[in-house]
Amino acid sequence: MKINKLTYLSLFAVLTISLSGNAQSKDKFTAKKGKLSENDLKRWSHLDLEKDSVPGMSVDKAYKELLKNKKGVKVIVGIVDSGVDIEHEDLKTTAWTNKKEIPGNGVDDDKNGYIDDVHGWNFLGNITKEHLEYERILNNKALVDDATFNEAKAQNDKKMDEARGAKPQVEQVMNMTTKADEILVKFLGKPTYTLDDLKGISSTDKDVLQSKAIMQQMFGYGMSIPDLKKEIKKEYDGFTTVLDGSNLTTNYRTALGDNPEDIKDKKYGDSNVMGPDKQEILHGTHVAGIIAQIRNNDKGGDGIADNVEILTVRAVPDGDEYDKDIALGIRYAVDNGAKVINGSFGKSFSPHKQWVFDALKYAESKDVLFVHAAGNDAKDIDVENNFPNDSADKKTEFVDNVITVGALNFEYGDKMVADFSNYGKLNVDVFAPGVKIYASTPNNSYQFLQGTSMASPNVAGVAALIRSYYPNLTAKQVKHILMESGTAISNDVVVGGDSKDVRPFATLSKSGKIVNAYNALIMAEKLSKTSKIPTKSKKKK
Repeated sequence: MKINKLTYLSLFAVLTISLSGNAQSKDKFTAKKGKLSENDLKRWSHLDLEKDSVPGMSVDKAYKELLKNKKGVKVIVGIVDSGVDIEHEDLKTTAWTNKKEIPGNGVDDDKNGYIDDVHGWNFLGNITKEHLEYERILNNKALVDDATFNEAKAQNDKKMDEARGAKPQVEQVMNMTTKADEILVKFLGKPTYTLDDLKGISSTDKDVLQSKAIMQQMFGYGMSIPDLKKEIKKEYDGFTTVLDGSNLTTNYRTALGDNPEDIKDKKYGDSNVMGPDKQEILHGTHVAGIIAQIRNNDKGGDGIADNVEILTVRAVPDGDEYDKDIALGIRYAVDNGAKVINGSFGKSFSPHKQWVFDALKYAESKDVLFVHAAGNDAKDIDVENNFPNDSADKKTEFVDNVITVGALNFEYGDKMVADFSNYGKLNVDVFAPGVKIYASTPNNSYQFLQGTSMASPNVAGVAALIRSYYPNLTAKQVKHILMESGTAISNDVVVGGDSKDVRPFATLSKSGKIVNAYNALIMAEKLSKTSKIPTKSKKKK
């Protein structure tokens, strides 16, 4: 799983993102002038590009003008992720409950193979940390052919080169941040402080002013300072393990007791969908919140969909997910009634990709839409591997129920594509908001996070809206509605954060569009009356 929180380059440079745009636009839209208000930034993905000048999905407009007096049906959304805090104040009422299971009696009441699976299933047990897939391949050459093994070795060599250069830089950032934090804690006389506290500092002390400037930049990452310091330390420790080789030695999976190379070995894991440590389910809780936070309750952010239940499948650790867990997790969500499944995870190697391919085919056969994050490596996935996907050769789709999502920045114009987002004219379908997305995090907290991991649930939320208000439409129809009804963008945009790499936005995805809930619901209304949509060839064009 690749969670785009921090990178050593952005930390070392202490970069910030401008909130004002000056790009020349070919479209009718204009860039937002000046800064977004704090409230608008917290819900920018719900705003309207034409009205608000930010590339949101027109969710508020859809509720106000299209859904005000309508009532939808309940839709179950599967969250295949790190786990979800189902006790969170803004999520507990939307947690899916298996009514066929008696909680805590130690019996598989519904005889589905999972004991006490009241709110979902935990395929990881007490595991939180895992290897990256290329590391597992290096530990077990028998998993792959020689060519793939050599690719994995090349990946490890590249990681070692990166670690040699990055570790000293991250150490410098870590020391700089720690020192600045200590100075400000002493100056302010409080152990923790806010951005507003920093803005209120007036001093002639050079150390204080320098520390203020440093930590103001650090607040730009959307995390509290304690969490930010943990992430920097985690980055540092990660480089250390690569350099000393310990990233290849630990076997985390033994604690689970299954054989990860045997898809028929299904009796493992437990019913604790929050796992052993709530802090380790930040990612999944945030993803769930983007979709399902209660709207207009004055708590945190607003969810995209207003009538959903979140079915939690804990299958994505800190590291790369196992193909077996993903394949079984998708099947579990399908079998328990999910009509939309969100997959905010991905990796470059997939030794048992066929297991996942078969699970996606199974989901298609049961009319379930799978929404997948495109990935955060700023790469062209028409050329480079990114799993899971819906095309074994990157050209021809073997299912038509998968939609792959790239990430947008909140600044309309040439910086509109998130600098980390993967792209691909054939293998990315649409783009959606993925930078500074505000949603629930464990223990009744809320944070800004970024990544295609956040863009994907924004689209899954719109998909759930369509399936709630127009339940006669199929998963395939919903996929094509999301693609066809989006807002077309003609601008040239910066790709991968490289100011020298400027391309037409339309070349970065199959649709060339950003998802628009308002337009999607209008199209869904029309199509629901005929339940027909122009058929799409499975051949990528």
